[in-house]
Amino acid sequence: MSGGEISPLPELAQDFARDVEVFGGFWRDCAVKFAALPAKPRRDAPQSQQAKAILDHTRAARRAFLATHGRALYDRITHGRSRFLRVEVLVTQATREVPGLMPDAATLAADSARAQKDKDGHEIDQGLFLHHILADAVMGTHLCHAMLLPRSEALELLPKFLRDGKISLDGASAECRDGSCVATISNPRFLNAEDESNLDAIEIAVDLCLLDPRNQICLLRGGPVSHPKYAGQRVFSSGINLTHLYQGKISYLWYLRRDLGFVNKIFRGLARAGAPPDDVAGETDEKLWVAQVDRFAVGGGCQILLVCDYVVAGADAYMTLPARKEGIIPGFANLRLPRFTGDRIARQAIQSERRIACDSPEGRMICDEIAPASGLDAAAEAVAGRFAGSGAFGAVANRRALRLGQEPLQLFRQYAAYYAKAQAQCHFSPQLIENLEKFWNASSRKV
Repeated sequence: MSGGEISPLPELAQDFARDVEVFGGFWRDCAVKFAALPAKPRRDAPQSQQAKAILDHTRAARRAFLATHGRALYDRITHGRSRFLRVEVLVTQATREVPGLMPDAATLAADSARAQKDKDGHEIDQGLFLHHILADAVMGTHLCHAMLLPRSEALELLPKFLRDGKISLDGASAECRDGSCVATISNPRFLNAEDESNLDAIEIAVDLCLLDPRNQICLLRGGPVSHPKYAGQRVFSSGINLTHLYQGKISYLWYLRRDLGFVNKIFRGLARAGAPPDDVAGETDEKLWVAQVDRFAVGGGCQILLVCDYVVAGADAYMTLPARKEGIIPGFANLRLPRFTGDRIARQAIQSERRIACDSPEGRMICDEIAPASGLDAAAEAVAGRFAGSGAFGAVANRRALRLGQEPLQLFRQYAAYYAKAQAQCHFSPQLIENLEKFWNASSRKV
């Protein structure tokens, strides 16, 4: 590559080692050309066009490489699928195995310091890679399996949890009660929003509740918040932290870690290394989940309700899925919400920001019980107690049977494959920035 010209795409030789070397050299040359351009905010129109041309060209090469060598690469990294790697580890290992296939650590570190609007979207290449892996039934099922295994941190904390009955983490907590476990989401300054600061903690808390052998019922709720409007009160969740999203503090992988991680664990339970997490060919260790909706379940909070077995909501609570105004896909709600409300209401909620009061005919399609806001803790705990008192074995068998008819693992995997690619593109779309500035006044929000 020389001057302003971009080298032609290299030809595939069907030899993994040779193609890694040749394509790696091509990507290095393109990276040098890209690095010679000014940073995104300082580019003029021709420079912006050149940046886009380089990114498009290198992505065409990545698609071609993955189409030929994707399975070989995955098998090399996972030792013939004998190792289970989470998405964040998988992309790191793949980048080391095939330099240039995805952004390296230095590129990601540099991007992490930039506002979302000033990023070039290098993480889209992670989305293309994960799309390719998840779209393949063999690799994709193995990756879904990996994401359903209990986290090592949870296994390390389990003895303490069993001894003390409670674990408090920075962003979530888990507590053992008589007959049930309680997982609490905590991000008090941001109305229990989800972001990079609490995602791991929420998943560890969910894991601990599922690993506890003393009960079969779990209760999910939000903790008290410090926002002046609700100071000291519980709220369920305000969804993704839009302030952090605008400021570039949420990585692309956050979406996949969330929806293939703790949300799917609530829905399917924890996998075992020796058995596939498929309801027909294998099984998981799962429990019934009761959700307690204080005040509101916005965005991701509403998405979580769709994987719970029973929802108790305050009489003043409401639900929204404002992802269109945010410019992103609302997790797996597009797959799940129509099962609850029917297609038309689901489209209105997702595409037109329809607000749904929990204590309304539409809200009761999602919420099972409405209670006074002042007595919501007691109402949710009473529901958990009723489930515990009647035994959970048959209830868990029935939730598996329902899931098999509604969302078997392969349907989940196929949706995840599309989501991996489409959400990466949405995450770096100019429309996302425009929407956040227009509807969220994001540019004036404090860190």
